[in-house]
Amino acid sequence: MGLKADKPYPSLTGITENCQVLRLISPAYAGRKGELTATLQYVYQSIYLGECGKEKLSRLLLDIAVTEMHHIQILGALITRLGAPPLFTSCPPYPVGFYSASCVNYAKSPEAILSADIRGEREAISEYKRLLYCLNDEKIGAVISRIIEDEQVHLEALENAQRELLA
Repeated sequence: MGLKADKPYPSLTGITENCQVLRLISPAYAGRKGELTATLQYVYQSIYLGECGKEKLSRLLLDIAVTEMHHIQILGALITRLGAPPLFTSCPPYPVGFYSASCVNYAKSPEAILSADIRGEREAISEYKRLLYCLNDEKIGAVISRIIEDEQVHLEALENAQRELLA
């Protein structure tokens, strides 16, 4: 289960503490537009649409959510290796500014849902590419590049779903 690129994820072996990289990575983990928001948003949407009889779209969104959960796991492990506990805050290692589910887009129509998700995937890809530009670590860059590949698969699937919906 999960919707992802057909390629293994790079190993985190050899990644050590680095406060500067930690601060760069953390918003992707539990920031307002990070993986935690994406996961919760896709789960909400999947449940809501499933109960409204939109099973195909519900399944797609749940499959994307599963991959986003894997990204949370990867980024959490990365944060831990970089020197902080994987708290749901965008500013570890400090236990402040905890994540709020108010970041989730609670749209209800399939059109609005897909629109928000497509925008979110585009923003995620853009932010991860910006992050790559700021990183000077090849191992961490490989992890981020691999996550980008999944986000591109998500974007394509969502755009296809939107075309089907509008057809």
